[in-house]
Amino acid sequence: MNGRQSPFGTVAVALLTLCTAGAGGEGAAWASSEQTFPQRATAFADKPAIAVGTAWYPEQWPEAQWEADLSLMRQSGFNTVRIGEFAWSRMEPAEGRFDFDWLDRAIAAARRHGMMVVIGTPTAAPPAWLTAAYPEVLRVDENGVRAGHGGRRHFSFASARYREFCRRIATELARRYGHDPAVVGWQIDNEVGPPSFDQEAVNAWHAFLQKRYGTIETLNRRWATQYWSQHYNSFEQVPLRASGQQNPGLLLDFKHFASFMWTDYVQSQAKALRPLVDPRAFITTNTMFWNAGFDHFEMHRGLDLAAWDNYIPEGRPDWVANGANHDLVRGYRQRNFWLMETQPGRVDWAGVNRALDPGQVREMAWQAIGHGADAVLYWQWRPAPNGQETYHGAVLGQDGRPSPIQPEIARTATELNSAANLLADTTPLAKVAMLFSYDSRWAIDLQRHHRDFDPVKAFTAFYRPLRVQAQGVDVISPGANLSAYRLVVAPDLMVLDQRQADALAGYVRAGGNLVLGPRSGMRDDANALWPQRQPGPLRSLLGAEVAQYHALDEGVKIAGAVQGGATIWAEEMVPLARDVKIIATYADSGGWLDGKPAIVTRRVGRGSITYVGAWLDPVPMAQLMAGLLAEKGIAPFIPDTPADVEVAVRAGGGKRVLIAINHGSEPHPMSLPASAALRGGDWVDGQLAAHGVAWFELQKDAR
Repeated sequence: MNGRQSPFGTVAVALLTLCTAGAGGEGAAWASSEQTFPQRATAFADKPAIAVGTAWYPEQWPEAQWEADLSLMRQSGFNTVRIGEFAWSRMEPAEGRFDFDWLDRAIAAARRHGMMVVIGTPTAAPPAWLTAAYPEVLRVDENGVRAGHGGRRHFSFASARYREFCRRIATELARRYGHDPAVVGWQIDNEVGPPSFDQEAVNAWHAFLQKRYGTIETLNRRWATQYWSQHYNSFEQVPLRASGQQNPGLLLDFKHFASFMWTDYVQSQAKALRPLVDPRAFITTNTMFWNAGFDHFEMHRGLDLAAWDNYIPEGRPDWVANGANHDLVRGYRQRNFWLMETQPGRVDWAGVNRALDPGQVREMAWQAIGHGADAVLYWQWRPAPNGQETYHGAVLGQDGRPSPIQPEIARTATELNSAANLLADTTPLAKVAMLFSYDSRWAIDLQRHHRDFDPVKAFTAFYRPLRVQAQGVDVISPGANLSAYRLVVAPDLMVLDQRQADALAGYVRAGGNLVLGPRSGMRDDANALWPQRQPGPLRSLLGAEVAQYHALDEGVKIAGAVQGGATIWAEEMVPLARDVKIIATYADSGGWLDGKPAIVTRRVGRGSITYVGAWLDPVPMAQLMAGLLAEKGIAPFIPDTPADVEVAVRAGGGKRVLIAINHGSEPHPMSLPASAALRGGDWVDGQLAAHGVAWFELQKDAR
């Protein structure tokens, strides 16, 4: 299992055979199915359109309890189980000796009870025999400390030996269950993310940089390595670092490298699975809340659909911010997704593991559906008798009896089953798009300049009024096709390459309306300053530039068409073209910003470009977004909705489904379209009950 040797290492050889552009993946040979997956849980016509279920670990419990567990799952309304993702030591108890008999029986039992099955490749937690015999596969942290056995995700993403073991177990699973009639999907690994700094990773890093830049002279120029005498004579001299006082180009390229390595790791298993499984079965991996370990758009390019794990650790959900992450996940593939894990009440890894309030587990499930989930799976069915997560919420207690949250989950499952045919082949409607850039997020985090300039919070600050007022937002990558959207908002697009800038300019000239937020257009894809001032390659399109930016330790006032205040960050805008209009100025008596433009806009071609130079407070941000939406003719599905009520519309297959969720503790009246026909939920006498959910079918003449 040694693989082919080279000065760079086996994984590095694979790197050198792929065409890497930017983050390093456009030329890669992906293993996704060639069929287009429908907007429903699976591509199997005879399976439910909505999946609802749980993570089930039959290896952790006596086989005599399986039938009772599965019967109770069916009574709870479940139609899906996910299994196997932590069972490598049971599947392969010794090197090369496989034991799938127990898994045969578990899958057969699930099939008898009418369950769909998603199999997870068990590679997030290698068995002890593997790490004992081959300690070189263990992850090394940035300080040079090698991980030990007993946790999970303790392997190196660069280890050729580990990847070979992963491909082998994935292949064995696919050969055995690839065409099992119950198996509808495959999850690769589980919540990938921690990088490694071992020698194989170092070799792969040098190969990655060589492929990205071609020559060391180009790297030196792009990174401006004359600063602090950082000049390199060869790629082998470049350290592999993720943090510390390193060149910003190096640190951003580390993120590109990690994105490539994790994408290639997942694709290694996907390529093993795809030829052996039913072409209707999806292949995915599950990701985490706002995870910044790699570029998720890049990761999902070669997968059939996206899946993620939605947890509210503090037990107090911000429904708008949570919805933003749902929309981001939907944007990875620009199609419906799976909620692969969500909490049955509480988690066990926060500072205070508060449970969600009664009704909120149901709210969160329906919110996921409203934002494009076609599956809701709870983690987990029952706690293991021992282990690191025994305090985590579960549908059952360890005694096999329902937990107090089970009736609420069962009600939710029953509702989703009854609404499945109505929801089938529909996806969320949105006329507004927001651009989320991992490069920009990383670059800002590397050099915030203000400790409170959190790029996720900056993104959410723009998202919040857009989602509330437009009641539908798509979150997509800067490289996505924008032609379907009247309004595109890029809150903090700090890293902008020329190709992206040209595409945005083309969108505007063709009639699109682009809104840029603070720090936009400052850096190129090597994290270097553009030679022109912000917004860099969009400066001539905007007809204005940022003269200076200011980190604020106290707020400043905003005056004009938008009024209120700004905090954290403010940029002084300078119009360069005569047709630039000033929307708002600063009122900063005695300060640098006093009287200077804060927000400017310009008509270009058939469209417009607007630059927001300040981190606006909620009130002026809402004013700004309301004006932009009205100007572009984007109206809510239900106007004047109470602040606690979320509205989503899914459409497709000749249907439109409106979902209303009351996240508040008081009932709220709502004015529905005359053609809205109630199909289920808590709608009584024109009011939506506290913590209530209702869904309606809209006739064709409804908006």
